[in-house]
Amino acid sequence: MKTSDFRFDLPPELIAQQPLPERSASRLLVVPPGDAAFEDRGIRDLPGLLRAGDLLVFNDTRVIPARLFGQKATGGRVEILIERLLGDGVAKAQIGASKTPKPGSSIELDGGGSAEVIDRDDRGFFTLRFHVDGEFIDWLQRVGQLPLPPYIEHTPDAVDAERYQTVFAERAGAVAAPTAGLHFDDALLQSLRDRGIDDARITLHVGAGTFQPVRVENLDEHRMHSEWIDVPQKLVDKVRATRAAGGRVIAVGTTVLRALESAMTPDGLQAFSGETSIFIYPGIEVRSVDGLVTNFHLPESTLLMLVSAFAGRERILAAYEHAVRERYRFFSYGDAMLLWPQDGVSRK
Repeated sequence: MKTSDFRFDLPPELIAQQPLPERSASRLLVVPPGDAAFEDRGIRDLPGLLRAGDLLVFNDTRVIPARLFGQKATGGRVEILIERLLGDGVAKAQIGASKTPKPGSSIELDGGGSAEVIDRDDRGFFTLRFHVDGEFIDWLQRVGQLPLPPYIEHTPDAVDAERYQTVFAERAGAVAAPTAGLHFDDALLQSLRDRGIDDARITLHVGAGTFQPVRVENLDEHRMHSEWIDVPQKLVDKVRATRAAGGRVIAVGTTVLRALESAMTPDGLQAFSGETSIFIYPGIEVRSVDGLVTNFHLPESTLLMLVSAFAGRERILAAYEHAVRERYRFFSYGDAMLLWPQDGVSRK
C-alpha cells in the first residue's frame, strides 16, 4: 500500500485546540462492522455499548515535561525535546538549533544545569547526559515544559497540565499522551464497572516519533520508531479469563493495541517487557483485541494506517468523511471513535 492511500481533507478549524470542560463530554462515533450505519453517540454512552464481562485495557503511562530550552556556548538558542529517559541523567532527545551541536559540546539549560552531547544516531536523535542538581526526573518536573503536539498552537498552561494526562496515569516516561484515555473520568470508569465491565493496564511510553511523518510512499519501506512497553502477567491473566468467559477485549487507544500485538505469540498473548517497533497497516492481521476506542488521527499517519488495518481502510475513510461532515473535533483534544473489526469476527 501507499502512504497517499491514507490522505483525507480536514478543515483546520476541526483540530481541537483546547480540551472540553469535562473529559467525558466528548462525542463518540461508533463504526460497526460491514456496511451498518455509523452512530453518533457520546463517550458516556460507552457502558451501554459494551457488555458485562468485557475488558477495557488502558495505557497507564504518564507524560513528562519533556521540552527544555537553553543555549550553546556560542550563544545560539536551543530547544530540546526528550524522546526517551535512559536512566542516570541520560536521555535520547531531538534538538532544534540553527546549527547542529557536535558530540562533546555542552548546552547551558534555562533553569540551571547543563546537557552534554554524547552522540547522534542515524535517525537524528541525540544522546544527552544532564548535569543538574538532584535527581534528573525531579529537576525535569520543576523546569520542563509539557510537550503538547505540534498542531496545538498555544503555550501549555495549568489546564493542559491536568488534562493532557489520563486520570490513571502512573508510570512516568511518555512525551505524548495516550489520547483515547483522556476521555475517561472517575465517574465514567465507575459506570463501566457498575455494568460489569472490567479494566486492566499496560504501559507504553509514547515517544516523539509518533508525530513523525511517513517519508516513503511504499509502506513496506517505512522504518517504525521504537517505544518501550510492559505487558504484565496480571493483564495476560485477565485477558485469558475474559476470553474463557466469552467476553471481549477492548483496547483504549492505538498504544494499547500496539503493545498487545507486540506481545502476541503463536500460543497467544504472553507477558512481555521491552522494545517494540511494530508497524501495523492493512494486510497485517490484528489478533489481540475485539474492539478499539481511539481518537481521530493525522492524515497519512501510521496511526491512521493501524486503525485501517483493524476496521478496514475504506470503512475508516468513510467514517472520517462522516466525522468531518458532522463537525467532530479531531486529534489529541478531540472526540473519539468506537471501532469493531472489519469482518465482525471475535478474536477469541
